[in-house]
Amino acid sequence: MSTSSGSQLPPSPIPLFNTVKDFRQWRRKAYADQKSVGFVPTMGALHEGHLSLVRRSLAENDLTVLSVFVNPAQFAPHEDLATYPRTLPRDIELFTSESFHDLATNTVRTASAIFVPTVDEMYPTGISQNIADQKGTFVEVKGYGHQMEGVTRPTFFRGVATVVTKLFNVIEPTNAYFGQKDIQQALLLRRMSKDLLLSHPDPEHLHIIPTARDPVTDLALSSRNAYLSDDGRNVAPTLREALKAAATAWESGSSKIGCVHRAVEVIEARKSKAKAEGLNVSMDLDYIQLNDSDTFEVLDDNTTRTSGNDPHRPVILSGALYVDKTRLIDNVILGDVSRIIG
Repeated sequence: MSTSSGSQLPPSPIPLFNTVKDFRQWRRKAYADQKSVGFVPTMGALHEGHLSLVRRSLAENDLTVLSVFVNPAQFAPHEDLATYPRTLPRDIELFTSESFHDLATNTVRTASAIFVPTVDEMYPTGISQNIADQKGTFVEVKGYGHQMEGVTRPTFFRGVATVVTKLFNVIEPTNAYFGQKDIQQALLLRRMSKDLLLSHPDPEHLHIIPTARDPVTDLALSSRNAYLSDDGRNVAPTLREALKAAATAWESGSSKIGCVHRAVEVIEARKSKAKAEGLNVSMDLDYIQLNDSDTFEVLDDNTTRTSGNDPHRPVILSGALYVDKTRLIDNVILGDVSRIIG
């Protein structure tokens, strides 16, 4: 059931829209029918992490919409835009296989629609990966995009904030769902929703859902995991193990710098073990850091769990690790998780 204007879309049992005009016509009917709309924005290459967001939306909304758009504005010129996995037929299959049985009403809710816009539709003025060459309107959440992931990817959050603002304007979701794995992105978007006085969704209806993980290795699920070699998959859980060790040190009273050192020790030990095992893989640490969950500012080296007036204030312990050329990210929320996740 493809609803296409000009480009060929794969077969689908539910509506696929690749223009804003066509989707808005569908959305107007949902308004008229007084239906709530849950929204899961993705770049495709769906995995269990995305599907966990879909299930949450199905449980909480009358209708659930998925978007699939590989956003060029959040890729720097040297990053993997051209090779990012694109698997739309499989994404359709996975999305439409999910359902939720509402016992209270004895009804079953299933996937409702997919928005798959073209680059020209999303960027009518055009788009370049080089910021210096860009023209048109962009969204930047000042003061919140240069820390954590922003150190390595300084243009990333400008691209994310811009495309998500556009998607919110098109979808007008009652609720939107994001994964904890990209915690800085999710919190930045919640801040953006608040600062721009958005109503669809408002900040309270932008939900952050716990990271989906491999049930055996505890590795955070990511579309980029497909890039890993066999030896890379063997060592990929190292970042998670390092963060867990740092979290344990934090809860035991260690300082911020002590926690970082503990995480680095775990990574260095695994690198030595991988070499001894003859694995053909490299591991290069990008960063391990602890940041305030509200401002994203880096904690002072001597900060401990009991520093300050609020020992339960959430702190983000995060890191990035290159396994060969694949950049893996993960995080742990220290303190009162319920202030962020939900």
